[in-house]
Amino acid sequence: MASPAIFARLDSRTLRTRGAELALAALIGMMAGTAAAGFLVALEAVTLTRFAHPWLLALLPVVGVLSAWAYRRAGKQAERGNNLILDEIHQPGGGVPLRLAPLVLGGTLLTHLCGGSAGREGTAVQMGGALAGGVRRWFRLGFHWQGVLLSCGVAGGFGAVFGTPLAGAVFALEVLVRGRIHYAWALPCLLAALVGDQVCTAWGVHHFDYASLAGLASSDGAGLTPLTLLKVALVGVACGLVAKLFTLAVHAVGGGLDKVCRAWWQKPALGGLTVGALAWLLGTDAYLGLGTWHPDANAVSLITVFKAGGAESWSWLAKLVFTALTVGAGFKGGEVTPLFFIGAALGHVVGPLLGLPVSLGAALGFVGVFAGASKTPLACSLLAIEVFGGAHAGLFALACYASYACSGASGIFKAQR
Repeated sequence: MASPAIFARLDSRTLRTRGAELALAALIGMMAGTAAAGFLVALEAVTLTRFAHPWLLALLPVVGVLSAWAYRRAGKQAERGNNLILDEIHQPGGGVPLRLAPLVLGGTLLTHLCGGSAGREGTAVQMGGALAGGVRRWFRLGFHWQGVLLSCGVAGGFGAVFGTPLAGAVFALEVLVRGRIHYAWALPCLLAALVGDQVCTAWGVHHFDYASLAGLASSDGAGLTPLTLLKVALVGVACGLVAKLFTLAVHAVGGGLDKVCRAWWQKPALGGLTVGALAWLLGTDAYLGLGTWHPDANAVSLITVFKAGGAESWSWLAKLVFTALTVGAGFKGGEVTPLFFIGAALGHVVGPLLGLPVSLGAALGFVGVFAGASKTPLACSLLAIEVFGGAHAGLFALACYASYACSGASGIFKAQR
C-alpha cells in the first residue's frame, strides 16, 4: 500500500507544475499584450496613411510579392501561420519559430497599408504563439510544455487584440478540436488572456465600443418568445451558410491561384491586382482593409451597419469576395475582423426581413458568421457578451450554435481536428 508521504510528494510536484504554468502564462500574457498594443497602434497608423493616399492600392501586388519573398527567404514553416501553431499544439515537432512574430507583423502592416482586405487576429495570435514558443526555449523546457504554452499565447493574443479575455481563453481551448474543449489548460489560458488584455489597455490602447454603437436594449426582439427564438435561429442558419461559403471561397481562391501560378511571386501579384481592379470597378474602397471605420461617414463600415440604411443588401457579399481574394492569395492578417463585417452586414439585411431590429440583426451576424467559420460557438457566444453586453446572451448563443450546426464540417483553420 502506498504511503501518505508518496501522495504528499505527488501533490507537491503537481502544485509546483501548476504554479510554473501560471507564472509562465502571466509572462506570456504580458508579452502578448505588449505585442498586441504595438501592433494595434501601428495598424491604426498605416490605415490612416492608406486613407490619406488612395494610390497606395496600386502597390498591393508589390507588397504581396515582398511579403512572400520574406517568408520564402526566412520564414520556412512559419508560412503556415495559425495552422502551424495548431499542429504544434496537437503534435509537438519543430516548434514555433520566434521569427514568425516580426514576419507576420510586417506582412500584415504592408497588407493594410495598401488596402488588402484582411484582419488582425491572425497576427496577434501568431505573435502570441511565437513568443510562447520563445519562452519555452528560453527556459529550456521540454516539448511536453509546448501545448499549454502555445495555447496561452493564442489566448493572450486574441484576448488582447479584441479586448475580450473570456472569449480569448475559450477560443484557445475550443479551436483545437471541433466539438471538444481541453479543460486541463483552462486556468493558464484564462490568466494569459486576462493579463494580455490588461497590459494592452495599460499601454493606452482602447477598443471600439460596439455596445454603445449598437445600443441594444433589453426589449429588442420582444424578449425570449418562441417566435423570436425562431427568428434568431434563422439568422444563425443564414450565418452558417455564409460561413461555409466564405470557407469554400478562400480555399477555392488559394487552390485556383496555385494551379494558375507557377512561380512563387505570381500568386500574391495576381491576387493584389485582382483586389485593386475590383475596387476600381465598384468605385469604392469601403471593402478594403479592416472595414471597422471609414473617413467617409456615408461609406459602409462596422460603424454604419448597426443603423438602418447603413449597408447595401450585397455589402456582405462584396466584403466576402474581397477578403477571399486577399487571404486566398496569401496576404497576411487573418480573417476574423472581415468576418465580423460580413456577418454584421448580413444581419443588417436578414434581421429586418425576419422582423428583428437592425441593430440586433447586425449584432447576431457579427458573431454568428465567425462562430460557423471558426467552429468556436462557445467562444463567440462569450465574445458577444463581452462586446455587446449580456442582455441578449441567450439569443447570441442560439445564433452562434445554429451557425455552427449549419456551417459544414470544415472551417477556416485547416489544422483544426
